[in-house]
Amino acid sequence: MAYEYVPLKDRYENEVIPVMTKEFGYKNKLEVPRVSKIVVNMGIGEGSRNADLLDLHGKELMTIVGQKPVVTKAKRSIANFKLRDGMPVGLKVTLRGPRMYNFLYKLINIVLPKLRDFRGVDPDSFDGRGNYAMGLPEQLVFPEIVPDQIKRVQGMDIIVVTTARTDEEARRLLALLGLPFKRVMV
Repeated sequence: MAYEYVPLKDRYENEVIPVMTKEFGYKNKLEVPRVSKIVVNMGIGEGSRNADLLDLHGKELMTIVGQKPVVTKAKRSIANFKLRDGMPVGLKVTLRGPRMYNFLYKLINIVLPKLRDFRGVDPDSFDGRGNYAMGLPEQLVFPEIVPDQIKRVQGMDIIVVTTARTDEEARRLLALLGLPFKRVMV
């Protein structure tokens, strides 16, 4: 059987909504939780002292997600880290709509299987309100990045924000969309 590409939004509307309506007893299809946005964050500690590093990782992040990142700045001064209020400390991108679905599809089907010793994502990384957070150790797992052009390996955090009220609903939503959770052995 050949694999047929079905965009994630179509999969959500045709497969996820009926299954979740049946399982959770929703009366209206608008009650079914959905992914509302994805935030990709790169914390660059040395970015405050090296502006070239910020530009380099900004270009990489833009290549990965297809959207220009915003520079995040320190909210307060911390002497031990040689950090002052307002210094750049990272980059972030908020994805919505088609870019969000394309990024999620790429994450599930291309990036996560490329991770070394990957056995699934942690099913307990929810925040209690239906939002899922995960970290990637390096940017090299994305197909757009050419390993020979990388000067510094940098990890990133990915937060999937859903409209689910509980972690159980969000876990089921993401599992139906194809996010590979670890099997919990009891």
